[in-house]
Amino acid sequence: MKHLGDITKINGADIEPVDVITAGSPCQDLSVAGKRAGLDGERSGLFMEQIRIIKEMRESDRARKGSDEYVRPRYMVWENVPGALSSNKGEDFRCVLEETARIGQEDAVIPRPANGVWSYAGSILGDGWSIAWRIHDAQYWGVPQRRKRICMLADFNGYTAADILFDPQYKREAEDADAE
Repeated sequence: MKHLGDITKINGADIEPVDVITAGSPCQDLSVAGKRAGLDGERSGLFMEQIRIIKEMRESDRARKGSDEYVRPRYMVWENVPGALSSNKGEDFRCVLEETARIGQEDAVIPRPANGVWSYAGSILGDGWSIAWRIHDAQYWGVPQRRKRICMLADFNGYTAADILFDPQYKREAEDADAE
């Protein structure tokens, strides 16, 4: 893993192509324990820098190859606190999903759920891309404490996001999260 420095100063076109980008924007603005400034907050707004860098990387890779075939990075992983689902009455998570989807499809529109409440697990299929999310709890991953996090996975070149994120071995964890 390479440390590239200040995210606001990174040019994605200058980064060597990779298959997966992982990040977790600061959670203080999305947490129920914080001030709930949401994506407009100074720290959580860094999510948009992640989106910008991935778009720059993909545009650069596409130009280098001269085609849209397997443009990298293919996958994006984002993690944050479960409060991201309800921050700004769910609008912040809708924006996270929509901005992520727009990496794969520039005109993608993600509506809010009919009941206005995001589920603890879900997936979306678009035109050649997919996104899935779910709440994980550290107690099911070998850590002796309860520490819940939302994990979102995007596949910009296919429909594997849900297959990867909803591995049947961990299905019970998602069911337990929904029951709470």
